[in-house]
Amino acid sequence: MPDVASRLKGHVEQLIGAPLSVRVRAWDGSQAGPPDAPILVVRNRRALRHLLRKPGELGLARAWVAGDLTVEGDLYAALDALAGLVWERGEDARTLAQALRDPAFRSAARGLLALAGPPLPPAPPPEEVRRPRRGLHTKHSDRRAISHHYDVGNDFYEIVLGPSMVYSCAYWPAPPPPGTLEQAQHDKLELVARKLALRPGQRLLDVGCGWGSMAIHAARDHGVSVVGVTLSREQAAYARKRVADEGLTDRVDIRVQDYRDVSDGPYDAVSSIGMAEHVGSERYLEYATALHRLLKPGGRLLNHQIARRPQRDETSYRVDSFIDAYVFPDGELAPLGTTVSLLERSGFEVRDVESIREHYALTLRRWVENLTDGWDRAVSLAGPGRARVWLLYMAASALAFERNRIGVNQVLAVRTPEPGTSGLPLRARTWN
Repeated sequence: MPDVASRLKGHVEQLIGAPLSVRVRAWDGSQAGPPDAPILVVRNRRALRHLLRKPGELGLARAWVAGDLTVEGDLYAALDALAGLVWERGEDARTLAQALRDPAFRSAARGLLALAGPPLPPAPPPEEVRRPRRGLHTKHSDRRAISHHYDVGNDFYEIVLGPSMVYSCAYWPAPPPPGTLEQAQHDKLELVARKLALRPGQRLLDVGCGWGSMAIHAARDHGVSVVGVTLSREQAAYARKRVADEGLTDRVDIRVQDYRDVSDGPYDAVSSIGMAEHVGSERYLEYATALHRLLKPGGRLLNHQIARRPQRDETSYRVDSFIDAYVFPDGELAPLGTTVSLLERSGFEVRDVESIREHYALTLRRWVENLTDGWDRAVSLAGPGRARVWLLYMAASALAFERNRIGVNQVLAVRTPEPGTSGLPLRARTWN
């Protein structure tokens, strides 16, 4: 009888209708596949049970987070090889129903069931969020989702993000980066400040302020007064300490507050950096309208947001199952055109859009390096399952940005007053 790896590889290739370009090592030590390819290690039968219970991305993610499935060799190469076979195919029930009518498919499925063995399917790893998908983006559900992602522990984020403690796309020089992540993050914050034309005496609202980096930069380097809001209590405590250490408590106010509850406008400028992905399509116009209301006439908004590629049928869009279950519960990505349209509907005049997609791929690869370099400490702080979630999420996201599956854009918009004077320079990109 063929060894486990050969049988497993053969059954999987029958199921997906394509060759596996990774090498497979099974729990019996057997291997099959290209000798120079990254190795997909199936450590036990439980990995197959996860996959059989939830075929596709979520089953793979569960096996990975549980430690039943690992990769030896180049993780990026392995994920790139698997992306076209699993992630990009989706988990469409109609496609599965059609496949089940194929005798070869059914035979392969029976083969995998035999290899998996008789015990009941395993429970999902404890890191998986389990909640009904109803009542999305209420203030309560948003607090819970933000807590799941951000209240992992500030010490853990220090390992991943490094000293800058900025959890959004950095801005790298060209040609590709000779500099440090910290310098690139500083340059991103300065870019935002210049686009907003921050000047001493102004008021800035930083929506989703994270660990306070933008608020500190704006107050210290541009002399503005800043209100930063976050739903994460751990973030707020960390940010307040940083503000105090910088001697900026008279100019920076960090609040645990929903942006919908901010009522002390008007502000001269609003920065929203990597926060709008949490808003959701049903609430986005409300989000944009709230920020428009909080700005004085002539005030500027800098909206820094990840975007997905548009689909021919937008009603078929489904939230990525791994990201939704393990990383950003209830998060949604929208096409850039949708975001710009909703900002305009809320009353904004959109003046500039800058795509910085490649910059995020570079940033994520640096975060992956930070995590792998500090792996033992990260595991001790957050647990092995959570560390594996972050490694998979960041490496897969780096590839998604590199392959143009997703992008990230800075949209500069103005609450242009009735006379039509925007206050921006006549020539684009001369930010002052």
